[in-house]
Amino acid sequence: MSGPARPVLVRAAACAALLLGAAVAAPPAASAAPAPVHETVTVDSEGRIAADGTVTLSGTYSCLDVSGPVFVGSSVHPGTGDTRYGVGGTLAVCDGETHAWENTGRVPSAVLKAGSVDVEATLTELRSAGGLTLPVFHAVQQREVTLVRG
Repeated sequence: MSGPARPVLVRAAACAALLLGAAVAAPPAASAAPAPVHETVTVDSEGRIAADGTVTLSGTYSCLDVSGPVFVGSSVHPGTGDTRYGVGGTLAVCDGETHAWENTGRVPSAVLKAGSVDVEATLTELRSAGGLTLPVFHAVQQREVTLVRG
């Protein structure tokens, strides 16, 4: 994989690893195989932000044929600077069906306000390979979302 998607996917893998409490090395290019057509992740067009900076994002996902745990991770970018803020993670059920996901996380309230933000959701499997846990990316979606007070 090359281009601007690779750094985003590496960051998503690191977030997933933090959720599991394990350190993960950057994946070799060969482990980031293209996602099969039946695996998807979507992001809803609207999210919520509370006065204390708690953000809630949601969407759907579908996955199949996995050997390790799979997570739906999400992050938000306020539009300035290079920092993306992780917004929770959801353990996925990979049975080929479409499921809803919802992630909640706190972002510094001075950084994020109601309005338009860039959101990314990633469907990432953590697969054991030779004693290491490596991320395998199944799907990713990046889109503009409107955060509303709530």
